Amino acid sequence: MIKISSLLAAVGLAQLLAVSAYAQTEMALYPDRVPNAIQAENQETNEKGYVKNVSKPTLTAFLPAAGSGNGAAVIVCPGGGYGGLVIEREGYRVAKELNKAGTAAFVLKYRLPSDRIMKDKAIGPLQDAQQAIKTVREKAKEWQVNPAKIGIMGFSAGGHLASTAGTHYDSSFIDNPQKTSLRPDFMILVYPVISFEGKIGHKGSSANLLGASPSMERINYFSNDLQVTATTPPAYLTHAGDDTVVPVSNSIRFYEALLAKGISADMHIYSQGLHGYPKTPSFDEWFGRCLHWMRVSGFLPVQ
Repeated sequence: MIKISSLLAAVGLAQLLAVSAYAQTEMALYPDRVPNAIQAENQETNEKGYVKNVSKPTLTAFLPAAGSGNGAAVIVCPGGGYGGLVIEREGYRVAKELNKAGTAAFVLKYRLPSDRIMKDKAIGPLQDAQQAIKTVREKAKEWQVNPAKIGIMGFSAGGHLASTAGTHYDSSFIDNPQKTSLRPDFMILVYPVISFEGKIGHKGSSANLLGASPSMERINYFSNDLQVTATTPPAYLTHAGDDTVVPVSNSIRFYEALLAKGISADMHIYSQGLHGYPKTPSFDEWFGRCLHWMRVSGFLPVQ
């Protein structure tokens, strides 16, 4: 006969293992002062997984269960037009699914550009993305991550931030005394904003990041299809052809720019899906293709 105490202990252990499979720790992104910051009241709000007015950036680590990790890591940048963060749907949920695949995930709650809290709002989110890459790479041993398999993933405006990190890594906007590489090893861009040019540019993201009347120099600098070089990381892009919020031409331009420089890239365009994939494709469909690309590209073990 099994003792009640033994049964309770077994149940407790099972619960502990279930929790540890999605162990998460939120930490301040910067150990000391936040660069490029203006002292201001914290007005952050979170309503049903949609965060606004972020002035205190954080990084939330989701680590796979002990013994199940494959060494890869992905920094996840939720979207929201640089006016908010869809942090539950495009952050925490994705991180948990990455954990199921044995991949460490780090959800970046980046500062949302605002003249109230930043000296130069255009570089604030990029600073946070660079700091996230630096942090994960410097703590790779502690988190059992391969420092050569650290990628960045972004949705919509978060895709713009991820592609900015992947094309502007050789310009450091943060303190980096150890000269840690700020280059992500790969990019996963989900219905991303890429360009701020003309008709294909997302007006809301551009206005929030660059202001109402940015110079052409700044528009070009943050139109990431124009910033691809021969050392830009490989990328996977997914988009819907009927996206009326962020035209699919954003992904197409970036894909073509990568190919022109000899960078490995993969892209899947769905005929239907709208912006955000609210009904189709299913999560398993589009996310499964991301994992497949990571496997064939050598960032995940082949099953």
